Amino acid sequence: MARSGVPTRERIISAASALFYNDGIRGVSVDAVAAKAGVTKRTLYYHFRSKDDLVAAYLAARDQPNLALFRQWFAEADDGLPAQVERIFRNLARSARHPKWKGCGFLRTSAELANMPGHPAMKIGAAHKKKFEEWLRVTFEAEGIAQASQLARQILLLLDGSFAVVLLHRDPSYMETAGEAAHGLIEAALPVRAKRRSRRRR
Repeated sequence: MARSGVPTRERIISAASALFYNDGIRGVSVDAVAAKAGVTKRTLYYHFRSKDDLVAAYLAARDQPNLALFRQWFAEADDGLPAQVERIFRNLARSARHPKWKGCGFLRTSAELANMPGHPAMKIGAAHKKKFEEWLRVTFEAEGIAQASQLARQILLLLDGSFAVVLLHRDPSYMETAGEAAHGLIEAALPVRAKRRSRRRR
């Protein structure tokens, strides 16, 4: 088996991430993950008790990097809150134009495990979406938006809805349209003083 300086557990998760994202949870066997990671099946089961544990680890490994990327895209825009949120959608649309893009790993996994609501991966996926929603809520509250919780939920629905539609039609412009809708919702919800500040940044 191949060796590398990367710890074995990390190699297994990396291999699982590539395979699960590309081919789906049910389409990938434990043997395939072990082979890609360059370990024996016995070694894989030493680190993960079951395939279910491996699927959960795959999503857990995507959690913080995905959230950090959203925050990075948000921070790169300096022309007001509506544009900052819209930039997340526009960057996702750009990612969706890559031929290897397969949508949101959290949503795709939840679709495959829809009949298993107690699966650990389902809990991780739900927690990930809640973290994004909570970040939006806190951000909106800081701008003085009164209905911050409701607005955060609306933006999350736009985001996840666009993931689904873009994956279906293979047309990233739907994600850009969702971003424009998010921009409008946030602009309408901003207090007058925040709207003025936002316009001055343009």
